[in-house]
Amino acid sequence: MLIIVGLGNPGEKFKDNRHNLGFMAVDFFARKNNFPDFKPSKKHGAVVTKSNKIVLVKPQMFMNNSGKTVKKIAAQNKKMEIVIIHDDIDLPLGTFKIVKNRGSAGHKGVESIIKSVGNKNIIRFRLGIQPKNGKSKNSESFVVKNFTREEQVTVDITIQKTTDALDFFIENGLEKTMNKYNK
Repeated sequence: MLIIVGLGNPGEKFKDNRHNLGFMAVDFFARKNNFPDFKPSKKHGAVVTKSNKIVLVKPQMFMNNSGKTVKKIAAQNKKMEIVIIHDDIDLPLGTFKIVKNRGSAGHKGVESIIKSVGNKNIIRFRLGIQPKNGKSKNSESFVVKNFTREEQVTVDITIQKTTDALDFFIENGLEKTMNKYNK
């Protein structure tokens, strides 16, 4: 079983925020691969969709509590692989990096997941949101701002590439995917 978790904050207010890039990527992946519509799962605190042996999850507990959802899903699926897709202010906008067994680097959603389920075998797709001029002085307010029109073009391309990498990962495994996409 493969669990792909997109991180973000629930609600229309946050829909287009930088912090919701994980949600955006999972939504695009679901559409591209003809998944059924997401359905609420109260027991997981998420919206979920499933196709074959892949479950897509968007926690609905706000970013900093994402670990609660992942822990509940992990408890039900003992033989699984977890992939987390999230925004990363340490990477330039338009880039992404695939990592495994790494620390949170200060990302509160990832930190919540690591505290809840540990870090063993967690694969992360880190999607860059860093502004052109380098790191924002106030990252907490920066991540809840919407992308500009100019940035959205870059974001759309990044989401497409991320989806391609996810498809490649599903077919070819982690090592080949990292070798192809981590440049």
